[in-house]
Amino acid sequence: MPEKIVGILGGMGPEATVDFFAKIIALTPAERDQGHLRIIIDNNPKIPDRTEAILTKDESLVLVLVETAKNLEGAGVDFIAIPCNTAHYFYEDLVREISIPILHMIREVVHAVKAYLPECKKVGLISTTGTVACNLYQKEFQKVGVEVIVSDPQSQAKVMNAILRIKAMREKEKARKELTEAANLLVERKAEALILGCTEIPLVFKARDFAIPVFDATSVLAKATVKFAMSDTGDS
Repeated sequence: MPEKIVGILGGMGPEATVDFFAKIIALTPAERDQGHLRIIIDNNPKIPDRTEAILTKDESLVLVLVETAKNLEGAGVDFIAIPCNTAHYFYEDLVREISIPILHMIREVVHAVKAYLPECKKVGLISTTGTVACNLYQKEFQKVGVEVIVSDPQSQAKVMNAILRIKAMREKEKARKELTEAANLLVERKAEALILGCTEIPLVFKARDFAIPVFDATSVLAKATVKFAMSDTGDS
């Protein structure tokens, strides 16, 4: 059974793309080099800011996303994974323009939560302001009867600033503390699990600090990517 060639639409941000790539490698059951997946990465940090595009309703971002996805399609990949939660706001725009499958990160997280915690009714989301504002996780979790709680505006502002510091690769320990504080507030509001809904957050966040399950969306997508690449069907 031939493996599928993986395309990674990356650069949002670059360090998060590296983390996603590393997680795919770690999750691949390979004994030697030849056992790993063939992966083509377009690390395009010139893609405009996703949160800003959502909040200002700037649709020019879609053109850059589509162009980058078409680069991967033209390079011969069999499917695409996008290690950026907020970019999935534009998922349907991409699907309309691309003829190969594109994994849906948020839906994969929902599947993972329901598989691990079938009775879960409430999760806490830590993510960019763009992801919160466009209800990406809320809409998908609502389909399976799970409530998503998000940070209050003051705490969300700190979360967003922490994410931007991680992107800038500075004050990461301060960022970790602020993200931990935001997560603790969600736990106090009876979240049964935490969703790390931004690919920068796992770069500093320590899941072991929490007694409830923590779902890293990057890891979930990496697992789905390996599964899809090694499957003999089009189903993830």
